[in-house]
Amino acid sequence: MTHQGAVVITGASTGIGRATALFLDRNGFQVFAGVRRDVDAESLRKEASENLHPIQLDVVDGRSIEASRKKVEEALGDGGLAGLVNNAGISVGGPYEFLDLDELRRGLEVNFVGPVAVTQAFLPLLRKRRGRIVNVSSIGGRLAVPVLGPYNASKYALEAFSDSLRIELSPWGMHVSVIEPGAIATPLFEKGQAHADSMVAQIPKEGIELYGEAIEAVRGAFGGMEKGAIPPERVAKQIHHALTARRPRVRYVVGPDAKVQSLLIRILPTRLRDEMLKRMLKYPRSA
Repeated sequence: MTHQGAVVITGASTGIGRATALFLDRNGFQVFAGVRRDVDAESLRKEASENLHPIQLDVVDGRSIEASRKKVEEALGDGGLAGLVNNAGISVGGPYEFLDLDELRRGLEVNFVGPVAVTQAFLPLLRKRRGRIVNVSSIGGRLAVPVLGPYNASKYALEAFSDSLRIELSPWGMHVSVIEPGAIATPLFEKGQAHADSMVAQIPKEGIELYGEAIEAVRGAFGGMEKGAIPPERVAKQIHHALTARRPRVRYVVGPDAKVQSLLIRILPTRLRDEMLKRMLKYPRSA
């Protein structure tokens, strides 16, 4: 098999990141898979070839990022990176009126500041090979919904970062693509439900009285989406395309629900879209 070059992936312990690491490994890439736990590193090694190298990489820890960069640079010698996949992410939610600001900061640190920090660290290695950057966002990075606003905000920021970076790096012929999945069958759904339970427990009684019905409506709608979630390997294939195609797309919308939402974004006026979203979510109506 032809060697495709080296790529770094963040958040490779589970879900999209793990599926992508294994898919790229099977398709000839040398993969540096960012994980935070030894058990996840061992699990990846058992399923992969000798060309997959788990590395300890925490996107909110500057020392961890620098140590990972040094490890990759030492492994590559004079070579450079063919790609960087910024995939690590978490789910953060809650009605803004009662949102814990530390939770908001945590979501922005992982989903937005982290990818910026990782990109800064690895750009010199990427420039050596005109490597590509793939940022894993969400269709929620272009369509915000109630209660999940903090998550949407972090992904909107990632989209804006990607658009600016794409132009900034164009003089070197370096591509930046954004992946916008809808519902994906990953542990993020389970973690999201657990986070919702924790969030509800922290909201004061007044907040539950005001937003309890809305929170349950959104949870119910996303619980229904989970039944139609597609496997993460579908996303991995699109990431592979973004890394290898002669003319990669700027954005990859992945999944039937994401494509429907993308269509709504393009064709509906904002207020009409708001009304349709409220109907779809069975959101409480005004008194």
